[in-house]
Amino acid sequence: MRGFKRGGMFGEAIRMGMGRKFSAGDLQLVLLALLEERPRHGYELIKTLEERSGGFYVPSPGVIYPALTYLEEMELAEVEAEGTKKLYKITERGRQKVEENRAMIMQTLSRLERIGEKMAFVNRMLDAEHHGRHRDTDDEEDFMRDSGNIRDARLLLRSALRVRYPWSKAEAARIASILERAATEILQGGKPEERS
Repeated sequence: MRGFKRGGMFGEAIRMGMGRKFSAGDLQLVLLALLEERPRHGYELIKTLEERSGGFYVPSPGVIYPALTYLEEMELAEVEAEGTKKLYKITERGRQKVEENRAMIMQTLSRLERIGEKMAFVNRMLDAEHHGRHRDTDDEEDFMRDSGNIRDARLLLRSALRVRYPWSKAEAARIASILERAATEILQGGKPEERS
């Protein structure tokens, strides 16, 4: 069996937060892990990745289907025709590949889900700003009605995001990285990060 590709096979790599790139090889392993959960159609795999990343990572059919074809050629997955659709299933060899790479797969899925949670939080904050209030508590309503510099900065952020939307995957990764750094600085209270 040829080596498992981990490079730019499909010309797509996105930044995963502040970590390493999400390569074609990572995608192939993640697809295998999703197929290990249950057989799926290509479209289901796209939707699953979109849901787990909170809409941050939505691979195109032009990326997913070549990856699935590669997995089939390597006998890591097999296809069952269902009318005009193809149902992809993991093979025993594919299960072994998942087991050999489980730690990396779990890290990648965890990264996707963390990014999804961060994007969902940002969306909730922007949505609350749009509606003028947050539904949870009076304190949070006061927070969202702040009329000072922070409110102006939030409005500027919302405007900047709208101007840049729709964004490419690379631009989304760049924006997420900026928001992560800003959140980290806010949480640190203006103190530089202590390194051990």
